[in-house]
Amino acid sequence: MKYNLDLLNKYYQELEQASRGNLDKAIDKIIEVKKRNGKIMIVTGSGPNIHEGVTVLISELMDKNIINSISTSSAVIAHEMAGSLDKVKRIKADKLGFKLGSNFLPRGDIFEFTQIKDSDLENLKKELVLDEKLLRKSKSTDGDVIIKAAGNMAYPMGLRTEILSREILNIAQTYSLPFEEVAGWGADKRTMIGKGIEKGFPVIVSVPQLVGGGAVGLSVGDSISISERSMRIARMLEESDIIIESAVALTQEIHDGPFECYTGHGIWSHWIGFKTYSLKEKTIIRIDLDRQLMQAKLMQHENRKIQEAIDKGLPKTKITGIPFRMEMSAFARHENSIPIVGDIGKIWPVIACKVADKLGISLDFLSYPQESEEGKRVREWIVENVKAIDREKMLKRAQQYKL
Repeated sequence: MKYNLDLLNKYYQELEQASRGNLDKAIDKIIEVKKRNGKIMIVTGSGPNIHEGVTVLISELMDKNIINSISTSSAVIAHEMAGSLDKVKRIKADKLGFKLGSNFLPRGDIFEFTQIKDSDLENLKKELVLDEKLLRKSKSTDGDVIIKAAGNMAYPMGLRTEILSREILNIAQTYSLPFEEVAGWGADKRTMIGKGIEKGFPVIVSVPQLVGGGAVGLSVGDSISISERSMRIARMLEESDIIIESAVALTQEIHDGPFECYTGHGIWSHWIGFKTYSLKEKTIIRIDLDRQLMQAKLMQHENRKIQEAIDKGLPKTKITGIPFRMEMSAFARHENSIPIVGDIGKIWPVIACKVADKLGISLDFLSYPQESEEGKRVREWIVENVKAIDREKMLKRAQQYKL
């Protein structure tokens, strides 16, 4: 794949000096780990990672064995079940015969329709009883067409995702599997859940990110117990040399959860006989827009203020003088953590391109920030090429599953 190297260099130069230096450090560390066949885990949030094409880029990096495991949100699973990004038509609800102000309508009284090919719509009729009158009205009524995260609020794909999620839950519970794994059986291979199944790489929702994506989040949460989910994530973290956090909140309860002993709360789990792990020798890279992240790391590095607050049993916000997000604590105190402050839409393609180049790997896909011309083309490509979950393929895999 040809990269726009001038554009990537521009994104790199736009970073503040400290973040640019940390980005270089992070890239060098990733290359060093992959050259010795080490493992890299990604922890992603939802919104920006989907909209910037980062989740599709992560799938590409999984395909090339650069990334080996994923922790994500139930909202991302819901969007990937519908293909990542969709074109939707947004129409004022009263033009469709709905009463404005109805409690079921979202803010703004807008009703959305997935812009779906007739052939795909015919296939969908095998699964759902569709409101043909409403669909005809949507075609004859003016509205704005936009690209957005797929499969949540738009008819009929949002409804399809909700209904299908309960079917997946039934299979997952019957076979004692995570929802994400069963959904991956029928997912597009350009999604993280689909690529995870193809490569045998774990893709699982973290406990703090369970509630999202409507019925998908509930189904993900109901598929396996929280204790089992926490242990599965602990094993992924234990096996990984690098953990990269991409625009995600509440990560303190992900990377230093109930079975982690260095910065987390795993001491008593270990004491009573559970398998635990330590982050001590691992590298944590965090990509975030919050400048306080860099400040928290700097305070700890220069005068150990965060550890001092913990040692004295004092609120970290008071002793540091900055608003303290939950994920800053363990991250800032960890000796091998690297904060990169900037737009993930710009930082991820730089990381992917530089790492792939140094490892002699050719990428078949590269994302760009959504506001750029390249990013707009990437978003159109995702809409056209990354498809919704294939229910028949998933059910066939379920029938062949060996207990």
